[in-house]
Amino acid sequence: MIQKNKCVFNDTVNEFLDIAGDYDGFVFGTPVHWGGVCGGMTSFMDRVFYADLCGGGNRFLLKPAASVISARRAGTTATWDQINKYFALMQMPIISSRYWTIVHGTKPSEVEMDIEGMQTMRILGKNMAYFLKCRDIAMKMGISMPEQEQVQFTNFIR
Repeated sequence: MIQKNKCVFNDTVNEFLDIAGDYDGFVFGTPVHWGGVCGGMTSFMDRVFYADLCGGGNRFLLKPAASVISARRAGTTATWDQINKYFALMQMPIISSRYWTIVHGTKPSEVEMDIEGMQTMRILGKNMAYFLKCRDIAMKMGISMPEQEQVQFTNFIR
């Protein structure tokens, strides 16, 4: 039986969808793999966001999201762009830092040596915390979220 707001494959995607509505914001991380988001993460995000969007779940609507990209050398900005497009499509405010949210290294000890990358991560954390506080205050003050329009799926083939 197919359930609304669920993926047809009953695995960690549905486990995540079950709890995602309870979270205030999200940080998704990925290593660079072949110049982009790793395949496991791409598959996960495709399925999570598609199931939510098509099922009208709105679990992610206007919830802040941030990405953290780790690479040995190259492909970081392409990966950063790719993962942030998911957030934009789901109407999630994208939390930024002073620079792209990227660190370099293949092991934690190498990443810790990326001084600028570590500073970028600290700023990202502070910016996420600030945004969440602002959102909380807005809700307490009765500032309502924008009214949402129904997703229109258009068939361009005639």
